[in-house]
Amino acid sequence: MGIVNLTPDSFSGDGTGTDVERALGLAQMQLEAGADILDLGAESSRPGAMHTPEAEELRRLLPVLQEVAGWGIPVSVDTYKPAVMRAALDAGASMINDISALRHPGAMDAVATGGCAICLMHMQGEPRSMQAAPRYGDVVAEVQAFLVDRVAACRLAGIDVRRLVLDPGLGFGKSLEHNLALLSGLTATGCAGLPLLAGISRKSMLGAITGRQVGDRLAASIAAALLAVQNGAKIVRVHDVAETRDALAVLAAVETGSVG
Repeated sequence: MGIVNLTPDSFSGDGTGTDVERALGLAQMQLEAGADILDLGAESSRPGAMHTPEAEELRRLLPVLQEVAGWGIPVSVDTYKPAVMRAALDAGASMINDISALRHPGAMDAVATGGCAICLMHMQGEPRSMQAAPRYGDVVAEVQAFLVDRVAACRLAGIDVRRLVLDPGLGFGKSLEHNLALLSGLTATGCAGLPLLAGISRKSMLGAITGRQVGDRLAASIAAALLAVQNGAKIVRVHDVAETRDALAVLAAVETGSVG
């Protein structure tokens, strides 16, 4: 999953804001690098991020989405707002990636009908304050229990569970120790055999481990993606698509004893 940030305040420094041509260039680069899914996000969810008004989120998102939806590649939209979900699906999005796991009023209804994929993510707190003092007794068990509960809520709403992807929310209301435990125990956070998504690329946990600034975390991001896949992730959400694909190709060749 190739990241396309449409925000002016992305933690990774690659946000495009309302510069549509720059955003389309980034999306094209991710596509050419080998992304299987493009993930468009028009509201920053970095630690400390402020709320983006719905109208502004749509102003950043729709011109880009309307173009890339015709490129023949699945397009995910990262949003928790029901109105943005509806507009995104109308514009051709094939997946909704919700950091709040459809907990906002109206979100479940916005995606219940139709066949779009849905990513349910765990987050303790909300972006503005989630990293202030995250606490868990057993982070792996608590994240897994939350995701099980959200899958059950989707079932009750009539959503086919085959549409669901689960994300333990690395970096969202977790300390470094919590993130390491989740990465190590990734498979245990899942349920019902649903695919797991891991988003670790360039995150602060990698900076804490390596001491490197966000622009110098390529090697750490690739290592984290490899570990995530080895520990059960079926989708990795990354900034550096080509490099990550190469590393995963080597891993696959070693595991299968063949190339291709």
